[in-house]
Amino acid sequence: MEISNIFSMLGGLALFLYGMTMMSNGLELAAGNKMEAILEKLTSNRFLGVGVGALITALIQSSSATTVMTVGFVNSGLMKLENAVWIIMGANIGTTITGQLIAIDITALAPVIAFIGVALIVFFSNKRLDAFGGIIAGLGILFMGMELMSEAMVPLRTMPEFVSLITKFENPFIGIVVGALFTAIIQSSSASVGILQALAISGVITLPSAIYVLFGQNIGTCITALLASIGTGRNAKRTTILHLSFNIIGTIIFVTISLLTPFSSFIQWLNPTNVAAQIANVHTVFNIVTTILLLPIGKKLVALSYLILPEIEGQEDYMTLKYLDFNIFTNEYHIGTSALANTQLFNETQNMLTVATENVRRSFDLMINFNEKRYSKLIRNEEYINYLNKKIIEFTTIAISNEFPVEGAQNIGLFLKVVADIERIGDHAVNIAERAKKLDEDDEHFSAQAMEEIGIMSSLANNILDELKILSYDELDDIVDKVDIIEDNIDATTQEFTVNQLSRLKKKICSAENSVVYTKTLTDFERIGDHGLNIAKNFSKLEATMVAMKMVEA
Repeated sequence: MEISNIFSMLGGLALFLYGMTMMSNGLELAAGNKMEAILEKLTSNRFLGVGVGALITALIQSSSATTVMTVGFVNSGLMKLENAVWIIMGANIGTTITGQLIAIDITALAPVIAFIGVALIVFFSNKRLDAFGGIIAGLGILFMGMELMSEAMVPLRTMPEFVSLITKFENPFIGIVVGALFTAIIQSSSASVGILQALAISGVITLPSAIYVLFGQNIGTCITALLASIGTGRNAKRTTILHLSFNIIGTIIFVTISLLTPFSSFIQWLNPTNVAAQIANVHTVFNIVTTILLLPIGKKLVALSYLILPEIEGQEDYMTLKYLDFNIFTNEYHIGTSALANTQLFNETQNMLTVATENVRRSFDLMINFNEKRYSKLIRNEEYINYLNKKIIEFTTIAISNEFPVEGAQNIGLFLKVVADIERIGDHAVNIAERAKKLDEDDEHFSAQAMEEIGIMSSLANNILDELKILSYDELDDIVDKVDIIEDNIDATTQEFTVNQLSRLKKKICSAENSVVYTKTLTDFERIGDHGLNIAKNFSKLEATMVAMKMVEA
């Protein structure tokens, strides 16, 4: 094989991969956040889930992109693990479309197709046409790369060393390992299958030698999802286990079929003159049949993921993020990133609010009966609140620097205001707890009436915080009105109790020092109500922008 052939092969590979990237980027640009909208509306119906996964992957031509997106949705809490298994099955079917496209011999038209795509990009200043131009140009460039690779590989047919090496691929173990490693390196099963087809078109490899490599390629594509799950929650990691399990089980099934039946001969008989189509058909049959076989036991696969990665009893979430995943900004797949960032921020702020609410309740308990252990837990929670505040600010800063839709970026900015109010609520809880500690150290106590009034204030503040604990944007209706009523009650009650305290002070029922502590405690609960109302107003703005985003998508 001459050096010119090697250069041609590398050039063809470069064109092939670049064309695939252009197609993927163009499809992502054309799809926008609609892929996220489809996934968000997904039900637990397994057939719908498989269909959605196959459709999205066929559109963006990357099962890795769909799986990475699914990992992100599971990690953010937007999708249940039980639903993710159907998406992953569908993604494996959808990824076969690239191989089927390559099997259609349109190499003679490839330059014309590429020209049409480039013309749409160059001569029209329209973002949508740019997207479609990228798709068309990418398709043409992909086929030009395929032709260049195939022609460059022709001399390999006469190289005894290479022929001997290819023959070893008929060994199931060697073929699977080679396919898995190669796909893991380039992180794209579509690309690796395309390269295998190019080898076949040039006559270098036959279907019996390629079939086990093809099975291995299905396993190797899982590496992208595995990398995406680093630093995520346990459910997100289980999503990658589902993806890996599907392909390993499918490989075991089809290796058995290939060894015990004339499977490759049957595929060759279906299309004897087109070896690229034979490889594409094996890829398609592998994923469709595996999906059909595993579809009835999808929930068993979920159970298997829990068996492989079980829950850790007693594991605390102290100083860890439950929902934020910074990896969504570092991977190359951008579909749904804005929605992912918003959903993760929503869930993480709810986590932060839960901890702050717990501290507000604990601060009143310390007023009733001070306990050093409970006080230490409150201080520890306050450290966690500060940690979450810092990380959420960091996350939003990175998110805002990304090019998101206007509504998505507006939402992200609102979360900065929300976490600032939650952080202040935590501070007021600490203030109350520290006064409780001081009273205990000085062996001082409030009167029964004063404690009853503080209890009422605590109850009102907690009512507001309970209203703010929601599971989704759909629960934001009338939240401002509900919180505003309670906050007005807090203001009126604060004034009433302040007058009562002055009366007790005049009657010398309490000391001046205790009166100051009591008044500051009332003020803390009143400020908690103010911050709660601020959060409700920002939540209401979040709902408004979410409605706007859905209208744009519609």
